[in-house]
Amino acid sequence: MATITQLELSPSIITTKSVVPQISHQPTEDEISVLSTYDIPRPPPSKEPTEVLDIDKDTPDKHVPRDPRLIRLTGVHPFNVEAPLTALYDEGFLTSPELFYVRNHGYVPEVRQEDIPDWELSIEGLVEHPIVLNFKQILTEFQQITAPITLVCAGNRRKEQNQVRKSKGFSWGAAGVSTALFTGPLMSAILQKVKPHRKAKYVCMEGADKLPNGYYGTSVKLNWVMDPNRGVMLAHKMNGEPLRPDHGRPLRAVVPGQIGGRSVKWLKKLIITDRPSDNWYHIYDNRVLPTMISPELSAKEPKWWYDERYAIYDLNVNSAVVYPQHEEQVSLSSSSSYKARGYAYGGGGRRITRVEVSLDKGRTWKLADIEYPEDKYREVEQNLYGGKIDMSWQETCFCWCFWCLDIPTPELESSDAILVRAMDDALNIQPRDMYWSVLGMMNNPWFRVTITKKDGYLKFEHPTQPALIPGGWMERVKKNGGDLTNGNWGDAIAGEEKPVPVEAPKINMKKPDLKNTISLDEFKSHKTGPQPWFVLEGEVYDGTPFLEGHPGGAQSIFSAAGTDATDEFMAIHSETAKAMMVDYHIGTLDSSSQEALSNGQEEDTLSPSRDIFLDSRVWATSTLSEKAVISPDTRLFTFKLSHDSQKLGLPVGKHVMLKINDPSTDETIIRAYTPTSETNAIGTMELLVKIYPSTRSYPNGGKMTIAMDKLPLGTTVKFKGPIGKFEYLGKGEALLNGKQRHVQSFHMICAGSGITPIYQVLRAVMQDAEDSTSCLVLDGNRTEADILCRPELDEFAAQNPTSKCDIIHTLTQPSETWTGRKGRISEDLLREYVRVEKSKEGRSMVLICGPEALETAVKKILLGMGWDESDLVFF
Repeated sequence: MATITQLELSPSIITTKSVVPQISHQPTEDEISVLSTYDIPRPPPSKEPTEVLDIDKDTPDKHVPRDPRLIRLTGVHPFNVEAPLTALYDEGFLTSPELFYVRNHGYVPEVRQEDIPDWELSIEGLVEHPIVLNFKQILTEFQQITAPITLVCAGNRRKEQNQVRKSKGFSWGAAGVSTALFTGPLMSAILQKVKPHRKAKYVCMEGADKLPNGYYGTSVKLNWVMDPNRGVMLAHKMNGEPLRPDHGRPLRAVVPGQIGGRSVKWLKKLIITDRPSDNWYHIYDNRVLPTMISPELSAKEPKWWYDERYAIYDLNVNSAVVYPQHEEQVSLSSSSSYKARGYAYGGGGRRITRVEVSLDKGRTWKLADIEYPEDKYREVEQNLYGGKIDMSWQETCFCWCFWCLDIPTPELESSDAILVRAMDDALNIQPRDMYWSVLGMMNNPWFRVTITKKDGYLKFEHPTQPALIPGGWMERVKKNGGDLTNGNWGDAIAGEEKPVPVEAPKINMKKPDLKNTISLDEFKSHKTGPQPWFVLEGEVYDGTPFLEGHPGGAQSIFSAAGTDATDEFMAIHSETAKAMMVDYHIGTLDSSSQEALSNGQEEDTLSPSRDIFLDSRVWATSTLSEKAVISPDTRLFTFKLSHDSQKLGLPVGKHVMLKINDPSTDETIIRAYTPTSETNAIGTMELLVKIYPSTRSYPNGGKMTIAMDKLPLGTTVKFKGPIGKFEYLGKGEALLNGKQRHVQSFHMICAGSGITPIYQVLRAVMQDAEDSTSCLVLDGNRTEADILCRPELDEFAAQNPTSKCDIIHTLTQPSETWTGRKGRISEDLLREYVRVEKSKEGRSMVLICGPEALETAVKKILLGMGWDESDLVFF
């Protein structure tokens, strides 16, 4: 049995510093003896990450070191990842903690090493003896076991469902599955100590991760927990080392054979009840609603979520192909056969009894060989990693297995796809076709890898690639107009007409029962005035109720008044924003009015000789005249206006909308930018833009910036503006959402190309000798070379006293000669420089522009420091 001394000597994996002194677990002599005596799979070599990645440093997870190989599925935060499929499979039966998949709903609780012995678990509810156990008691008062267990996210393979129709979940690939040796006591041993009442039916679990809808929690049936065959446990180790932060450090539930969402991490409470959990995440997550229930209906009728019949517990049978890899090429002359390989798993302790492979669309099948590494542990009855392995009596199977099949090369050459399906010992078998549902969970149709022949090679394609990574036959088929649900995987069926491109179902933006026809004259009467109406796809919307709440300011809505704003709205708004439009829908423009509006709304109908270039209602044409390389990833674009004496017409603090056509795809892209040229410049406009290339985590990179970098000189683009909710009038006077206020000082926080709107306001203050407004700039970058507008910033600082202008640069990758601040824009830096200031003369205002993670972190810190949200302006 593990001792507290052993725990305290375990390496620390939580710290507030970026670098964590940590070594991987080294087996003891007893453990080496067990591993060498028995032919059991060993944990793969594991090297615990010691560096907090740059991408995490401005998030609540800034204390968690992570492996950069992991593929992020939900952007920067929260952390939801899977390993590259081949890297996961190549590690073998057991997965290293650094490649083990992660499903986090929010932040990772920060747990200090010295506090772990006192970590408390409360057991309460319908029990005779409610108790609170600390971590020491859990390790010393209960028998510890060690067992191999595969955990699987219920969203594994969801990207395939999202290709058919977007679900409410993010796009897992086929690597949302991992296996480890977990160590800890059985949950049943702890519940025996508290003696549940006879009417108790469920065990509700709650973690320490507080989320927007409360702490994460769920429940499982009490009789499952008390059944020794089910093996439900509390774990504090993975593969012999303490749990890492992303995996529930210091204590988590592990529910073998069920979806990962039931294995609550950072466990704090076990509540015995007579009914399932009423936790928000138990009700609205981990469910498979009937396939005919649309996202719209599920939102309109919450009853579907409360029906416990649709809750997911046991995993379903599933399998995947790993080799051949996606886009692998095999020479037809290199060998006589190819060994296909992959994994399979079942649920509820059921064993996978067969894996079958078809090369002729499922007409005939071949049996694959199956390897069950889990069975090797049934021969062991000794302690390993502080827990007893005792599986010889168990018939349940809680781990994945591996399959392989040698396929003659000529058979691959004559086939168009490898199909794989698995069956368990209850004869549950993977279905041919997908069962689509609102959350996209439990996706398990036959796994299909396509085969194409060219130049003596066979090329293989998997269905999808995870997250935003492009590729996969499903994406290709859909782009070509194939129907992925036609029973033939989107391929044309003999006798059918050529398919047309299939569009994804649109989000409903209309009130379902509203029948109100609006004439063109009535619509046009709201082009000016206090009630801006605009048209989207023939429907009329009133933007009045959202004037103050719009992130781009009221002007963004007034600019669309009296126009058909469909193209612009659809290009820049999220699905969430589109779903909100139902509340603002007031009627339908009659068909003749729609045509008249369309015919009368041509771009750049303004006179080319006009004095002011920008118009907030009409796209104005400009030409790219110069492109200067400022740094390897920064460009200065110069655009010619309509004539040499034309003024731009952009107030200080406002932005412009830029619309271009991607030279590679001809796709229309619209984004907001702040020019760096002088506000009184004539004839031209300059944009300073940082180019964001494709990376593994963000395979599409910055779509607009990459497209802009490809634009040849002479390209015609379009601008519209001004937009934005903030405007600086000068001498401390500003407009925010149209309301004037006096500002005594500006605190300006930015990173990277976020300097451009900050610089615009700073320049206006510094160039006016009579403007006494003080400005402090906190500018975060990686290296000195990344500091944009540096000569201008240095000049402002040199020409003005510190009381009016203070520029603070901080670098995350400074050179040895750098003498300025080091690190990211942190809470310490904000507390030092961005103190709350209010006086009778006016208030301070914070202007913020940078990556979303920075803006989110800064907002949270400043609100905690006592800043009013009304004093924070995000560009």
